[in-house]
Amino acid sequence: MGAAIVAGGKLLAQQRAYPAEHAGQWELPGGRVEPGESETDALRRECVEELGVEVTVGDPLEPAVPLSEKWTLRVYAARLADPSARPHPHDHQALRWVDQSELDSVDWLPADRLLLPALRELLAPL
Repeated sequence: MGAAIVAGGKLLAQQRAYPAEHAGQWELPGGRVEPGESETDALRRECVEELGVEVTVGDPLEPAVPLSEKWTLRVYAARLADPSARPHPHDHQALRWVDQSELDSVDWLPADRLLLPALRELLAPL
């Protein structure tokens, strides 16, 4: 699961610290669904663990991205439950808020790169 957390017209990205082949690349917050957990519950838990913030989970973005025969990345739109909360990188090198014009300048992980059209649409002004 991944969270496309948007605040103030910007998307939150986090920079990988490991493994070595992906260190320095950027991704959306998220992680695996634990047994007995719903996708949205997993996403809320992962955001607390990785960022120290609670999120409100919205609609899923398309497409879902196949990672392997066993794993698929599903990303949901999300927002901070408390707009004044400040996320912190607990397991990552850094966090960065990017606007729509910056999406292509970020060194995304390959799976997240496939979501750029959906992320552009999510960040498009109403």
